[in-house]
Amino acid sequence: MPETDPVEISFAVALAAARDDLSGQMEAGRDAEILLGHAAGVSRSQLLAHPERLLTLEQYGVFRNMLGRRCNGEPVAYLTGCREFWSLPLKVTPATLVPRPETESLVEQALILLPPGDELEVLDLGTGCGAIALAIAGERSHCRVTGSDVCEDALRVARENQDRLAVENIEWAQGSWYQAVAERKFDLIVSNPPYVADGDPHLEQGDLPHEPALALVGGKDGLNAIREIVDGAPGHLNKPGWLLLEHGFDQQKSVMELLIAAGFAKVCGHQDLAGIPRVVSARLRTNRDTDND
Repeated sequence: MPETDPVEISFAVALAAARDDLSGQMEAGRDAEILLGHAAGVSRSQLLAHPERLLTLEQYGVFRNMLGRRCNGEPVAYLTGCREFWSLPLKVTPATLVPRPETESLVEQALILLPPGDELEVLDLGTGCGAIALAIAGERSHCRVTGSDVCEDALRVARENQDRLAVENIEWAQGSWYQAVAERKFDLIVSNPPYVADGDPHLEQGDLPHEPALALVGGKDGLNAIREIVDGAPGHLNKPGWLLLEHGFDQQKSVMELLIAAGFAKVCGHQDLAGIPRVVSARLRTNRDTDND
């Protein structure tokens, strides 16, 4: 049978079977639709609008292969090679963390601190696929954004995303945290660092076992990377510069205490769209700040 010949399986039948296969996973229906749409080369809306359409033999084979890998826990984004973040279609690979919707809260807070038109220097530490850096650069074309990462494979993906999105005001640097930017200083430093505690049971659940541990695990209490970023920030911030950090759902108090102890002012916690403490912002202290700031 030629590869283009249809099999006697419609979109509707394939989806129903896939939902059963994925029934033990969260968002089984959504995952099935994304994978089938990817295999068939159609959007989710087209998929649902034409449930009677038949799959080709090749499409069905691709779909069943991806479905089997998804049943074994591989993230949907790795299977399709794409994840949307801030309405940007981003390439992702197993070398990069899969961007999460809650991280958009970090971008929102960054944009508040970056007035439109101001030519400011922004650093995204641990950029991965470039999601945060590209979102900020796209919204603030007057800013100069640098995305850094210790992983060259991740930076390769970030560069590909930059090329695909045609974002010009961004550059990339390789190195561990501030080693990547030497003596440079910035007006805003933003980071979604590793913050899961070593041995946390969540590391064995959902998509996490397939994502890079380097981008997830932050030491015994999950705060090692955050400590390093906080400690090094004063030497890489212009006055009055800002630091923005994403953190775990139960870490906001600890992160705020670290920033206060490091001499930052205007330390403030922020929630994500689900109402979960997710981001802390802090400003480098100046001579005008009081102890109450």
